[in-house]
Amino acid sequence: MTNSYPTAPVPDPFASPPQPTPATTKKRTHPAVVVATAALAGALGAGVGATAVIATDDNSPASTSSATAANSATQASLPANSVAKVAQTVLPSVVSIQFTGAAGSGSGSGVVISDDGLILTNNHVVETAANGGSLTVNFSDGTSTDAEIVGRDPSADLAVIRVHNVDNLVPATLGSSDDLKVGETVVAIGSPLGLSGTVTTGIVSAKNRPVSAGSGEPGAEPAVLNAIQTDAAINPGNSGGALVNLKGQVVGINSAIATLGASTGGQSGSIGLGFAIPIDQAKWIVDQLVANGQATHAQLGVSVGDATGNELGAELQSVESGTPASAAGLQSGDVVTRFNGQAIESADALVAAVRSVEPGTQVTLEYVRNGNTSTTSVTLGDSSAT
Repeated sequence: MTNSYPTAPVPDPFASPPQPTPATTKKRTHPAVVVATAALAGALGAGVGATAVIATDDNSPASTSSATAANSATQASLPANSVAKVAQTVLPSVVSIQFTGAAGSGSGSGVVISDDGLILTNNHVVETAANGGSLTVNFSDGTSTDAEIVGRDPSADLAVIRVHNVDNLVPATLGSSDDLKVGETVVAIGSPLGLSGTVTTGIVSAKNRPVSAGSGEPGAEPAVLNAIQTDAAINPGNSGGALVNLKGQVVGINSAIATLGASTGGQSGSIGLGFAIPIDQAKWIVDQLVANGQATHAQLGVSVGDATGNELGAELQSVESGTPASAAGLQSGDVVTRFNGQAIESADALVAAVRSVEPGTQVTLEYVRNGNTSTTSVTLGDSSAT
């Protein structure tokens, strides 16, 4: 099984479907990682306990007011908690983003998060434009404008951009990803294959799914996500768009998909395995990006690899002195099996769990040492201190 970031290069919607290729299994070792993140050499297939993915102006007040009034009337006639109601509510807050740069061009999606022009998207949507490229944002009313990058976090695959002098922006309502239940209906909104304003629906297939999304930037740590898995159709171009609950609240930012293979020169589409960054994680990263242009992450102070014995988990290969892990009494050879109650079945799972919480958070780890299970509390450090 091969996988892809769902950004959209020039698509061929009539291409023949790709032939399935056998899944590959690859152990992941995370050497010399002081912040409990992995320097993945590359995401080549389905990892143990993780799905590996390769890295998706002129505004007339009169017409805008008329459109707003019509939209309000339509919303009032729709059943509460229906997909149609959600679509009408959230579509004005979701944009398509076109990017160009030295590495090429393509498109993705974004979510308006403030009425003064802030838009949340994936880092892999905007990274091509980061050094001398350009971004164009297209709104649901048909208008468009240029945008600038406010901040990027490659290791979380999140970015914030800003548009200027655009009136009547409709910020999305942010919900809580922690409150999601497996089996709950969700709606994905974005611009797959450049088709702006596309709405698909499905359910939450799983929570806390460790997904190694790699990194397209030299020297950057790979994005390892503690993702929401959904079977809502997510395709190239959906990257950075909204995953929404039936209350019309954004609960995730669509970021990655798994596919059975890719046609020559392109990417294949959804097979019902889409992954979104939980909005509860995105919120605190956004605050840092807006304030500082970059984000710091929680630090455990270990290097990790997949456990090799009968016990599934993340084996601590080394524990740095003076770090939170050392202060909590963790030792090399310990196998971490739970993080705040979440099952840890691989190194990627521990990496993703650590990165999903803010620096300074106190967490409980369950680990196995010499066949005995113990628990310990750890106050996670800050990567900026290293």
